Amino acid sequence: MLISLSHKTITFITFFFLLGPSPILSRDAHVINFRSPNLYPESLAWDPRAQHFLIGSLRQRIITAVSDAGVVETFISDTTLPSNASFLGIAVDSSRNRLLAVVHSHPPLPPFNALAAYDLFSRRRIFLIPLPSADDNHESEPVSCAANDVAVDHIGNAFVTNSAGNFIWKVTATGTASIFSKSPLFYTSPTNNQSSLGLNGITYVSKGYLLVIQSSTGKLFKVDEIDGTARIVLLTEDLIGADDIIVRDANVAIAVSPMNKLWFIKSMDSWGEGSVYERLEINVRRFPTSVTVGEKGRLYVLYGHLNEGMLGEVGREGFGIAEIRSREGQDDHVWIFGLIGVGLAYFFFWRFQMRNLAKKMDHKIK
Repeated sequence: MLISLSHKTITFITFFFLLGPSPILSRDAHVINFRSPNLYPESLAWDPRAQHFLIGSLRQRIITAVSDAGVVETFISDTTLPSNASFLGIAVDSSRNRLLAVVHSHPPLPPFNALAAYDLFSRRRIFLIPLPSADDNHESEPVSCAANDVAVDHIGNAFVTNSAGNFIWKVTATGTASIFSKSPLFYTSPTNNQSSLGLNGITYVSKGYLLVIQSSTGKLFKVDEIDGTARIVLLTEDLIGADDIIVRDANVAIAVSPMNKLWFIKSMDSWGEGSVYERLEINVRRFPTSVTVGEKGRLYVLYGHLNEGMLGEVGREGFGIAEIRSREGQDDHVWIFGLIGVGLAYFFFWRFQMRNLAKKMDHKIK
């Protein structure tokens, strides 16, 4: 009886472990491969209403919609923009049914930096606002500008990073543009000033501030959405080369670098300090430049091969959007299943002992 019962116990626990955590640990992440000739996108956003991704283009004046199944549709085609214009950072303003898109022109044609807004229903352009290169009072000299990424707050204000001039623009919901934040902290290193790898990814936190990444230094800044004051978030490591950042919730942010990795960062004090609690290796050969939160909080990275497009290469048709799954919580699941398994083993052992005790008592009585 002891051998038989122990065998059943071990078999049950083994079966329980095999069935329990396997959907979490072994299920493959979702990869969406799609085709769009010479698109070379840098930015990625999720439209929860239409349930599709929206991506910009380095080479074309279009914004493309990509479904979960990889079906591609030209969502916006704006041929009134300068011929060499790119759609870089994009953001969905769901509460106002708008798509905000950063427009930037590359040399040798004249520079052009603007923010465009499009209606998500009609797809018509609402406004196209040039971004100023100097303060409104005209006391400062114009600086180099390279509009890069955009985030939007709960009342429709858009915030755009200038990766060449290391400052942040603000465009109100009605389309008024101004230089919003020129914190001295953005210029702490001589290599930052006029750097093409300055302020880059930006995201809005619902508690009333922005998180902004600086690619050249890997520094993360917390910027007040009212007055533009900035402070450096004290991180356990610098996010060197980070291109984009997104918040999954108020306490967790994810940053992506096209050169090496994806960082998961957590803060428990409203981003006074932050800790990198996980790093994931990603396919750097496909040059990931953007990360977004999709349906049910899932994380997706854009594989846009932007490096090829920047080098002038042509002919690529295939690009990708890949779901990225953090290992966070998986160890917790294993621990929980292990605890349950130990509990079951103890229960069967106790039941066996009680049965033996009952038999001995019954034998003595007889």
